[in-house]
Amino acid sequence: MDIKNAQVLVTGGSRGIGAALAHEYSAKGAQVIVTARSGEDLERVATEINGVAHVADLSTAETVDNLIQEIESLYGPIDVLVNNAGVETVNPVATVATEDIRTAARINLETPMVLTRQVLPGMIERERGALVYLSSLAGTSGFAGMGPYCATKAGLNNFVAALRIELKNTPIHATLVAPGPVDTRMWDAVETASESIQRSVQRFENLGFLPKTTPEKLAKRVVLATQNKRRHVRHPHRLALNFWLGEAPRRITEASMIGVKFNPLDYVED
Repeated sequence: MDIKNAQVLVTGGSRGIGAALAHEYSAKGAQVIVTARSGEDLERVATEINGVAHVADLSTAETVDNLIQEIESLYGPIDVLVNNAGVETVNPVATVATEDIRTAARINLETPMVLTRQVLPGMIERERGALVYLSSLAGTSGFAGMGPYCATKAGLNNFVAALRIELKNTPIHATLVAPGPVDTRMWDAVETASESIQRSVQRFENLGFLPKTTPEKLAKRVVLATQNKRRHVRHPHRLALNFWLGEAPRRITEASMIGVKFNPLDYVED
């Protein structure tokens, strides 16, 4: 996909991976809109990239329901939707706050599904668009102390797998990004969590399974994947077997649908 002059919406664009993505898409010539609830940080990023800041709290259903319509009415059609906004949970299931579970489910899983629902009909009509989803290595397996977070990312993985089948006869492309540790505040929260979680993380680090990357390096790979219509961006490469074992059932389902005509705008009236 040609990124130059494309309109890109990056959720969670005020810092970390989101800010790095905004910078990289802008560097490739895109017009970038960043959204998050932290207005000051958001304005700083937008100024740095000569983009647009749109303050929005994506934990609020009404905000999410209206976000795409608001942005497209103000700035025009969205060519690339980057679902980056997310929150972590770093306590065992028996001690994690109930509200943290609900917030993670809403922001990590419900929000990207609803935003996709809102943006997709226009993309299909225009026959142009790309969808990017920031998942995680945690979506491939259950990691102790991160149960709700793992669940939301696994759900996102299967959502994208289903979406690909629905969109196979359209020009719309979906890229799933599944990084391990990235040097951000989110990973800092994992490394400073309870002693049990720190011991768990230390075990995987001792095994060499959790090499850390930077938001900037990941962003370069994501933008390149958008340009080249790649299905996946994964990190680290040394856990390729982990990724492929998780991907195998999705590929089997996808292969089983070869030759089946699927209309992504089909529906049954209530």
